[in-house]
Amino acid sequence: MDFLTAEYASQPVWLWLSFLSFIGFLLWVDLGLLNRKDGVVSPAKSAMMWAGFASLALLFGLYVGFIYEPDPRFYSSAQNLNQQAVIQYFTGYLLETALAFDNIFVISLIFTYFAVPREYQHRVLFWGIIGAIVFRAIFISLGATVVNSWTWVLYIFAAFLIWTGWKMLTGHGQEMKLEDNKLLAFVRRRIRVTDTIENHNFFVRKADPATGKLVLYATPLFLALIMVETADIIFAVDSVPAIFAVTRDPFIVYTSNIFAILGLRSMYFMLAAAVERFKYLKYGLSLVLVLIGAKIIWNFGLSKELGWAPYLEPHWALMMTLALIGGAMAYSLYRTRERGRAAESVQ
Repeated sequence: MDFLTAEYASQPVWLWLSFLSFIGFLLWVDLGLLNRKDGVVSPAKSAMMWAGFASLALLFGLYVGFIYEPDPRFYSSAQNLNQQAVIQYFTGYLLETALAFDNIFVISLIFTYFAVPREYQHRVLFWGIIGAIVFRAIFISLGATVVNSWTWVLYIFAAFLIWTGWKMLTGHGQEMKLEDNKLLAFVRRRIRVTDTIENHNFFVRKADPATGKLVLYATPLFLALIMVETADIIFAVDSVPAIFAVTRDPFIVYTSNIFAILGLRSMYFMLAAAVERFKYLKYGLSLVLVLIGAKIIWNFGLSKELGWAPYLEPHWALMMTLALIGGAMAYSLYRTRERGRAAESVQ
């Protein structure tokens, strides 16, 4: 019992375990009940799955607003802590969801490169969630330790976010080139890989050409899973500093991240067929990164340290993020409306 009441990142261990158990239950319902058999996830079913996860994220926001006990050390004021926490939670959730849109484009590229059949794609994404939960926990734990020990690190985060946003805005961002990916080449050299996908299996046993004995082979489906995990790690490099600019509360950072990732995976099948219609979204995302970086400099430099400017409350970041992402999506749909009509006529 002492272990459960002990604190980790200023919250009792039982709270962290309860949240992870709840996420584990959701994943069991997903793969164990709703998607137990291989099959193509339709856009309509994808939309329903996303609506379910979004509703749960909303309900969890109510918990943060009324029941959660925030640690005052992570907030700008000791007053209205729950109000601050819930605004930061929803801002973080929205920000992570918006940044995850870019991940959908990359996942689509990975599935195309490995020729992953649509009926097996959900399985890859599901196991990708497991890795994302683990890696985000590691990144966020390290980030929380660094940020809450040395606040000046936020200025480095700010510079990185502005630089990343500028690269995206000017079209100089790095793309994942699978043809000459070093990690992929390393894995192919170290393990046996089949030439074709073997049902939904990540590994199969086949006869070794030299000895005739059954040996373990990885399949291209496993390579696709590795690259999906790699893509998530790459995107975490941008998204984790961005959310620490919104809140320094590790529990709010992690929970908003996980709900956004769950929504991303369920949203994939809804948006994968229409990725080309969101071609201007990256400009909205780039401006959000620049905005968040500028907000760090404003609040921690101009406001707190120098006293030259008023402190920008988190709800302003939430409103600006909504405006930039919503505007970029609306503009994308407007500019590509002819393409959308053409796709509907083909169907």
